[in-house]
Amino acid sequence: MEIFKKIKNSKFFKIVSNLYILISVVFFIWIFFIDSNSILVNIKLNKEISELKERKDILENQIQIDKKIISNLQNPDSLEKYAREKLYMKKENEEIFIIEFEK
Repeated sequence: MEIFKKIKNSKFFKIVSNLYILISVVFFIWIFFIDSNSILVNIKLNKEISELKERKDILENQIQIDKKIISNLQNPDSLEKYAREKLYMKKENEEIFIIEFEK
């Protein structure tokens, strides 16, 4: 019995048993961890947004490169060069030998 009296009279018990403190703790736990718009979900979504922005920048750079290639292919000579080098196309009476070097 004496232990309970000591516990009941302690400062810690008085603070913890305070209704406002209990409600505040439950509220913060709810906000940080349980709610659908919790801090953890926001952190995860912000990380995903930054990854998507990086991917967007990479793809925009690739679009610029492709636009340059398309503009270069408007010239028939560069079109033939591209077809021969990248697509390994040939004329009817030609033979193509592909030589690959080991690095």
